[in-house]
Amino acid sequence: MKISKGMSLLALLTAGAVLCGPAVGAEPKMVAGAACNNPPRMNCPEANCLPALSGNQGPAIEPKTKRAFFLDFPCDLKPGEKLVFVLNLHGGGSVGNWQRHYFPAVDHKEKYRLIVATPTAAAPMPGRSWQGPADDAYLHNISDLVIASFGRRNIKSYWLAGHSQGGATSRRIVCSPYFRDKVDGFISLSGGRVGSPPAPARAGAPPAAGRGPAPAPAPLDCDFSFIFSIGELEATGQNLPTVSSWAEKYGCGARSPAREVRDAKAGYVTATDQSRGPSWGRFARPGVARVMAYPGCKDGRVVADIVRIDKGHTEGFEPVIMDEILKLMVSAKGGKLQKD
Repeated sequence: MKISKGMSLLALLTAGAVLCGPAVGAEPKMVAGAACNNPPRMNCPEANCLPALSGNQGPAIEPKTKRAFFLDFPCDLKPGEKLVFVLNLHGGGSVGNWQRHYFPAVDHKEKYRLIVATPTAAAPMPGRSWQGPADDAYLHNISDLVIASFGRRNIKSYWLAGHSQGGATSRRIVCSPYFRDKVDGFISLSGGRVGSPPAPARAGAPPAAGRGPAPAPAPLDCDFSFIFSIGELEATGQNLPTVSSWAEKYGCGARSPAREVRDAKAGYVTATDQSRGPSWGRFARPGVARVMAYPGCKDGRVVADIVRIDKGHTEGFEPVIMDEILKLMVSAKGGKLQKD
């Protein structure tokens, strides 16, 4: 596989570099060993992606655990500029470079002034996933590093974005003692919808051997904006509710009629296992998504649902729908980190 100039630069970054934070008000050129690059991505081809590339965990180093992660930020920062911080989590299998291709917020970092941190879970493959005892402190440390490097008053909002088990993890941590006073919003990418009524038990479906029904998620008692996205094919048989208790919490209006967003380009990521059928996902290709927002939420919150038509669980997001999601994200109220 041909390595691009941008990929070579990333590969040559010093893996053990320590935080080279800027003086207050100066432009950071390197943070935790991650340099600002345009283009920043290590792109994989549609097939035959070398393991050293697809499994790369990034050039940045979290100094307390010595674990790697990807850290991307605008290359043309101005002194005192306000930024949006996104902690971007893959789910089962959890590899940072896959998540950067699946939900490529990094492609829009200049336009929307984003800091994007994309880590990898600790547990070895197969079956790697986010686990509290192994990973929570690592995620706290990454957040602390970003906040210290860019300045808490320069982070106008902080969002968690998580796919599948990464979305479930984001839901688990969003109101935890560490995150509740920092995180302004949560993007769930096929990782569970906050505000849905409990799913009814399927008639005739026995409980798992030796266990009763799965417990309902703990109630969420903090404030944040919420954007939910799901593939139409994975939602078969569980129609997306037209109401949301999370929208009701903020006095939002009735959900808007679906607005179609069309992409002429495919996303970067093809479904990880074609044998699992269309609900898991198929080859990356152009698509249509339906965006439905709950208008007029108090305190500037944003609540929205998105359905990606004819898509499954693991097909990467296309550029136009990415832009729409990030536009919703940056329009929402932030400011938790800017409070004393």
